[in-house]
Amino acid sequence: MVGKVLGLKDLEQFSSRRSSVYVDPECDKFFELPLFIAASSNDITTKCQCWQLSPGKEPALRSYTEIQQLLQQGKKRDVKNILRENSWPINSPIRAQLWPMLCGQHLTKQQMLDGFYWEMVHQVFGTTELSEKPIMLPAFVDATHCLPYHLTSTGRAVADRIVNVLGYDCPDITYSPVLYPITSILLHFMSEEEAYMCLAGLVGSKEKVFINQTKLQHEVTWKTVMQIAKKHTKSAISYFQRICPGLKLERVFMDWCWWILAGLPFQHLVRIMDCYFHEGIKVLYRVALVVLNLFHKECQSNNEWSPDNIKNDIGNALIKFCKKIPVSPAKLLHAAFSIRGLSTQYISRIFIKTEMLLKSRSVLNSGSKQLIKSRSSDNLPTSQSQVNIQMMSHTLTIRELHSESCRNLLFTLWSWLPVRITMYQPVLLYTTEEHGCSLTTFYVRVEQHEPTLLMIKTCNNEVFGAYCSSRWFERNVKDDKGQRQAYFGTGETFLFSLYPERAKYPWVGIEGDKDLGHSSELFMAADSKMITIGGGEGQAIWMDENIRFGKTDGCKTFNNPPLCPSGDFEIRVLEVYGFVGI
Repeated sequence: MVGKVLGLKDLEQFSSRRSSVYVDPECDKFFELPLFIAASSNDITTKCQCWQLSPGKEPALRSYTEIQQLLQQGKKRDVKNILRENSWPINSPIRAQLWPMLCGQHLTKQQMLDGFYWEMVHQVFGTTELSEKPIMLPAFVDATHCLPYHLTSTGRAVADRIVNVLGYDCPDITYSPVLYPITSILLHFMSEEEAYMCLAGLVGSKEKVFINQTKLQHEVTWKTVMQIAKKHTKSAISYFQRICPGLKLERVFMDWCWWILAGLPFQHLVRIMDCYFHEGIKVLYRVALVVLNLFHKECQSNNEWSPDNIKNDIGNALIKFCKKIPVSPAKLLHAAFSIRGLSTQYISRIFIKTEMLLKSRSVLNSGSKQLIKSRSSDNLPTSQSQVNIQMMSHTLTIRELHSESCRNLLFTLWSWLPVRITMYQPVLLYTTEEHGCSLTTFYVRVEQHEPTLLMIKTCNNEVFGAYCSSRWFERNVKDDKGQRQAYFGTGETFLFSLYPERAKYPWVGIEGDKDLGHSSELFMAADSKMITIGGGEGQAIWMDENIRFGKTDGCKTFNNPPLCPSGDFEIRVLEVYGFVGI
């Protein structure tokens, strides 16, 4: 802890101690134990010597400057490998700089300049002085899991304040039990303001998921972990179900994140965070799988974890096991990153599939009244937006139809969108009528927006298109091997036809749990010569570089028929919509 809480003199006095007993809280206001202190990045380099490093010659550890240079050069894969392999000791000063840099790369709010946090504190509390009175925590915090990790009462008050300010600045957060523990961990290595900036980066990240922010996301996440575990830890799952026939896996996996955050020793957590702040929540998925496998192994060889001792509460036993985990942080991470077949794409596919199943069950279970309500004008664009779209849109204006029918086309299309997207208002990003028929112009105006809605009207007045879940910029993204992937996107992508037929064609993976193969995941592809949506024995939508001619076939990704009878079509109008506020 540095900056506004500990002065240089205090830190020098503190670092001269060698005991791991409780220390004077007037000197060390944030920490009850001295073993978690790190030094300031700029002017303090003194290290706490409380942890004994393993004997023998240690390999040279990479410096902050080396990692910073790699990140500035866009070499994220090299940074990932360094973070995985470099076991900096828990008292290393590197994290005072490293963690803010790693979290800062995910920041999206440009207004977060120096002083932003303290302005927010003053706005929320009326003063920047830390109150001695308890601060009421936001509703999204889980009071039973406000893990302080040896913060003093002052340190906990600072964590309370950070979480409150974050909730004020990010009103969309409605349920996020892991936010408080991560705040506490951050405060061991940086100032209050830096910790807030780190959290803002993690919460606002568009590229990767770090922190769940709603109950739906929380439920989807633990169910995703459960699905992954059924495939990658089959022996462990079978063992637990065998010794406890009535076991409901759901009850075990609902607490999966607490195996890590509430169970693992602090030195293990710190090393996990080194990787997590760069790679995202998938690091925690991997660690959870290793925990399951290690626990299963110990259950077979250690009487402490015999079936009679654990069968009544396997979830709690897992947390207790983690407190005594028999491997070092380095070995834990090595095992986690050695799991094969656990790519980001695979995890994303399971996550989206689970999310969509939960949403569909919610609609089916909501009763007839809710179903009737969903057919009303709720979650439709505002009246002014409807008028704007009707004025701008040339795909929804069809000479064979009167204006009311065209309006109904818009409502039909809107009802097919993911529910969360209907909260935002549509905006026309690109139209061939105004911006010309050029794929280059299309990319300039559209590629950074996510999601987008493509609508095509042919010269025969057929109207069809696609909801595209990912940015078109991802056509340039390279995989871990440095190769550009031909296809990108997620299972939220779908096709639709509005005229003369009205139909929606969702991703085939929603319908079942079986592995449908590579051809079922060919969502979006693009380069300088063409755009493609859907693949496998045909392309659902293909357009040329001049956005003049296209073709449509049935494809395996969406199991759709050709979207116009002739298969080949000439484009009269192409329109692309984005959504304001996303």
